[in-house]
Amino acid sequence: MPVAIVGADELTEVMLEDVQRRRSGKLNRATTVFSSNAQAMSLYASDEKFARTMDSADITHADGQIVVWASRLSYGNLGIPERTATTDFIHWAAKAAAANGLSFYLLGGVEEINRDCAEKLAEMYPDLKLAGRHHGYFDPSEEDEVVADINASGADILWVGLGKPKEQFFSERVATKLDHCAWIVTCGGCFHYIVGDYARAPDWMQALGLEWLHRVATGPRHLIGRYMRTLPHALSIVLRKDVPNRFGRR
Repeated sequence: MPVAIVGADELTEVMLEDVQRRRSGKLNRATTVFSSNAQAMSLYASDEKFARTMDSADITHADGQIVVWASRLSYGNLGIPERTATTDFIHWAAKAAAANGLSFYLLGGVEEINRDCAEKLAEMYPDLKLAGRHHGYFDPSEEDEVVADINASGADILWVGLGKPKEQFFSERVATKLDHCAWIVTCGGCFHYIVGDYARAPDWMQALGLEWLHRVATGPRHLIGRYMRTLPHALSIVLRKDVPNRFGRR
């Protein structure tokens, strides 16, 4: 899976540049920004449609620590410099957007979570422009209506929290239909973290790549099955591919 060798500062800088290019007419469609973690690695290896969609992304960044480790195993110091967790990136992006006059549209979650997330972001970043929002439980027949609302909002950045793989498929479909958005960023359950519905793991657990364990212990029970399926599969991919790559160079 192609993953950008990029850190937080570079990712934020490219976002600001793309918004300016989009506003000036130099960017003719929205940039798709996808996240890669253990679930994405597992789906990429087992679902051809998902793999093709991930390959179509303009930017895929390392949302999970396992992706950073795999990159460093294969490429050493030339690998991905740091994890760019979407739960952190939305705050980096909000600060930059507030300082530079960029606007957000929030798509995803149930209505209550979506509404509370918008209110929390407005409270945390008073200068941030929230152009619009919509819950994520819309019928496929309503997709054109949702896209029309996004276009009417004039938002620069669209955050799509529909969960993998739905959010990637949606983003790929609508990228050319958006009139103003410069970036479409997939963000999974990010809105839940912002409102405090999900708790972030302590820094030491994040550094050790154990945030998944904290989420299993504190988050919704349905996540347990997902992690028990995707994490072992992702680890097996690293052991079969990235570890041999590393030691094969010695």
